[in-house]
Amino acid sequence: MQPVEVLPWDSAFFGARIGRVLLKSPTAEELSEALHQADRDGIVCLYWLVDCADTLPARVAENCGFRLVDIRVTLERALSVPAGEDPAMPGVRHYIPEDLPALISLARESHRDSRFFHDGNFAVERCEALYEEWIRKSCQSGSGAVLVAVEGQQPAGYCVCSVSQDGAGNIGLIAVDPRWRRARLGTALVASALGYFRAAEMRVATVVTQGRNIASQRLYQRCGFVTQSIQLWYHRWTSAGPGGSA
Repeated sequence: MQPVEVLPWDSAFFGARIGRVLLKSPTAEELSEALHQADRDGIVCLYWLVDCADTLPARVAENCGFRLVDIRVTLERALSVPAGEDPAMPGVRHYIPEDLPALISLARESHRDSRFFHDGNFAVERCEALYEEWIRKSCQSGSGAVLVAVEGQQPAGYCVCSVSQDGAGNIGLIAVDPRWRRARLGTALVASALGYFRAAEMRVATVVTQGRNIASQRLYQRCGFVTQSIQLWYHRWTSAGPGGSA
């Protein structure tokens, strides 16, 4: 297995050659060789996702020019509960094409806790465009589901859901308009997602959020999720990024 791979989509989208470390629990020597390969390949930004229990990478990352940009928290809950729990909530429905402009606007203003916004080397406009592209593709792909919370006949939040052949349903993106964040729309969206997964005969539901996003963690915990894993996202820049300074 190659120690590093170039990420064509990320590179094209952000306008800088981007790659990621593929090694799991590498020795210092293996990591050094991976970094040399990245430099030979002209990779300007290198992602590295590390298990927080793996002490060696956490110790050597900063010595090798990596910076911690995010804590990745994966939560999970079983779906083997009585059918009367987690019903689809009133005010939540499936996406319709007329929703797209409002969802794009919400996507561009949400997700500010992500590693891309916190890196400091990606242009804010490109980070906003990343989530615009994500919600647009999710709405137009025809796979999975985009659930929409509605207030006053207008979209006020969304939840992107997908299912896998191994029986896991995943919440990929969730956002609520700030004007409605005390109206329990987040809870309604998660409950509706769980109903969607159960109808698809999934056995578990999973979601990923940021360690800094306490509000989202509390939302998922209220909905019965528990922490399944914690990982650390590191980024290594070898020159100024397309939207900041290394």
